[in-house]
Order: sequence, then structure tokens, then C-alpha cells
Amino acid sequence: MKPDGPVSNTTLPGDPPGGRRAVTVWGIGVSVYFVAVIFRTSLGVAGLDAADRFHVNASALSTFSILQLLVYAGMQIPVGLLVDRLGTKKVLGIGAVLFTAGQLGFAFSPSYGTALASRALLGCGDALTFISVLRLGTRWFPARRGPMVAQFAGLAGMAGNLVSTLVLARLLHGIGWTAAFAGSALAGVVVLVLLLLFLKDHPEGHEPEPFPHQGAAYVRRQIAASWREPGTRLGLWVHFTTQFPAMVFLLLWGLPFLVEAQGLSRATAGELLTLVVLSNMVVGLVYGQVVARHHGARLPLALGTVGATALLWAATLAYPGGRAPVWLLVVLCAVLGACGPASMIGFDFARPANPPERQGTASGITNMGGFVASMTTLFAIGVLLDTTGDDYRVAFSVVFVLQAVGVSQILRLRTRAARRERERLIASRVSSVHVPV
Repeated sequence: MKPDGPVSNTTLPGDPPGGRRAVTVWGIGVSVYFVAVIFRTSLGVAGLDAADRFHVNASALSTFSILQLLVYAGMQIPVGLLVDRLGTKKVLGIGAVLFTAGQLGFAFSPSYGTALASRALLGCGDALTFISVLRLGTRWFPARRGPMVAQFAGLAGMAGNLVSTLVLARLLHGIGWTAAFAGSALAGVVVLVLLLLFLKDHPEGHEPEPFPHQGAAYVRRQIAASWREPGTRLGLWVHFTTQFPAMVFLLLWGLPFLVEAQGLSRATAGELLTLVVLSNMVVGLVYGQVVARHHGARLPLALGTVGATALLWAATLAYPGGRAPVWLLVVLCAVLGACGPASMIGFDFARPANPPERQGTASGITNMGGFVASMTTLFAIGVLLDTTGDDYRVAFSVVFVLQAVGVSQILRLRTRAARRERERLIASRVSSVHVPV
């Protein structure tokens, strides 16, 4: 990674050194998250096939993703607590076992009910990965690398999405449902073995200080202390407002919208989904560098992404005749690619607001935001499509409602979060100057 700016040669007291060893260990953790995202987004390229296979309508189809995200979102705070208490390796290992079992179960599911159970199991394992990878990054890299490390983790997730779009989609239509999903489950076994053999929670000499755990009292204290920080809540709402438009598009409704509402072929629709992923990867690198060098750019980048997304969706849905030209769909998908990197900015508000022993809990709270928004939107779109006879204009208008809610909360919390962050920065500088002898 390149230096982050003029302050890049400074290190905070107790900061881990980073280096090649850190990249290797962190890379193993990221590979687990990479596979989890492949499994998570596999339904996005198989939505129409799943509807035919299990003979379900739009609402029932959306239940697959809603249940998966419900499990994921509901587990974020418990996962944060588990990571703070058990460490990264144990939590990632459990996650790899669960999401691999879920993907394998989905491959052989004979009915809608068993397929739902498999997606829930997959969502449970998936929920254990991202917060663990963020925690692993804070244990192995200096704090100044935080924005770039988080964006690279998100980049790996998008690479997993790309594999789903390009590889799994072809396997699905080439070798069939069962072989494609069962074969992909082997990737989960591979990363589990790598994790067990090579991953370590922290570098030598940088063991976290022992922190007393007192059962339910400890849990309540961790959650309450994290939630009291305005930066944690601001991070949650930034994540809530920025992530969901692209996630809903990639996870389930993008392909049906492009094929059924816009009249594109599956091949062309697949290319546009791929564009979202590629745009995400490019924008992620840019946003990571900008935030690392200019901390004050966090909120303008997040709000700018929300505004651009709303504008492009409005132009697409309001286009005369109901079908937007291909160039507008291309621009829409390119802008949707910025949603994932913008959501990562939420963690850059929560991270400096909390001490190391609360990083997992605070990240879990933040990570709930986008998945709650995605789950709500997935459900609303499915219900509105069934209610209106597949009127995608009406169904996708729910995006604007959730964006308005999120922006109002961001504007409400931004001043308090900025003031609290300045106070922490001044306090840390004072304590570093007055070191006791």
C-alpha cells in the first residue's frame, strides 16, 4: 500500500507494524470473506432459475434474500461481541463451516422450504465474516491504514460478486443447478483449511490487553457504550443510506428489472451487473485513497453518492415509455458501483469513536445499517411487484423513501459526531505529549 499522505510516516503508540506478514495473514481472512460473498450473491444470477425450480412468485422469491439478510443483520451485534471476545480465527472458522454447509444444502434442496433453511444457514455463516476481517485489519495494520484496509476488504467482496456474475452464472446454465452450487461449495472447504493452518489473530508482541468479560453485564455495557458514541450511530446511518440500492440490484432485483422491465437479453443484463461490480472496484480504490488523505471528505463523498444514485434512479424510472435507453442504464450501473465504497465510509466514522476493545461491537452496529435497509427494500419491492402487476416504476420508488430517512439521520448526527471526534483527537494528542515517567 502506498503512503497515505504527509502523516504516513508517523505511527500511533502500540500500532502494529503492518508489512508483508500482515498482508499475508489478512489476505487469508479476506479470502474467507471473498468466498462468503460468492455464496451470498449467487442467488442474484439464479433468481429467475430459482423461481422456476421452486415454482414461486416475486414475493416468495424475495423471501430467499430477505431471510438471508434478516439473519445477517440480526447477527451483526452478536458477531461483534464474539469477535471482541473470542478473536478472529475462531469466529471466521465457524463462519466458513456454516456458509459452506448452507451453499451445499441449497444445491440439493428438493423444496422451497429446505432451500429457505439453507439460505438462512448461509446467511448465518456470512454474517461472521466481514466484521472479523475488519477486526483482523485493525490488529495487523497501523491505524492510519484503516480506510484503505477497509476499502480493500470491500473490494475483495466485490471480486466475489464478480465471480458470481461471470463464473457461477455460466456454470449454472452449463452444468445445471445442483452441480454448479455443489461445486462452488468446494471453495468454502479450501479457505477453511487455509484459515486453520495459517491465520493468526494478531502479530507477536501486539496481543490485546486482557479485558474482563462478565456475561450479560459485559454485553450490555459493550453495546451501550458503543451506541452512546455519535460516531457509531452516524456510521450506521451512512451505511444504511449508501449500501442498499446496489445490494438490492445485485442480490436479486437487478436481473429481473433489466430483463422484464427494460427488455434486455440475459446476456446484456449480465454485462450491466458486471459493470456495477467493476465500477465498485475502481471507485473503492479512489474513495479509500481520498478518505485516507482527507478525512474531511468522508461525509461529502457519502452524501454525493446518495444524491447521484437518487438522480440516476429517478431519470431511469421516469424515462418516457417506461424503457430507458442503454446509455442511461450504463450510467445508472456505473453510479450504483459507488454505493459499496460509500458504505465503507460508515466504518471510518465508527472506528475513531471507539477504543480497540469495542471495535468489533461498533463495527457490528454500523454493518447492520445497510443490511436492514436492503432487507426492507427487497421485501417492499417484492410486495409492490405482486400488488401492482409487476410495475417496476412503482416498486423501485421505495428506494427514495429509505434514502430520505437515512439522509435526515445523517444530517442530524453529523455535528455531534464531528465535535466528539475532535475532542478525542485533542485528548489523544495531550496524552501522547504528557507521558508519565
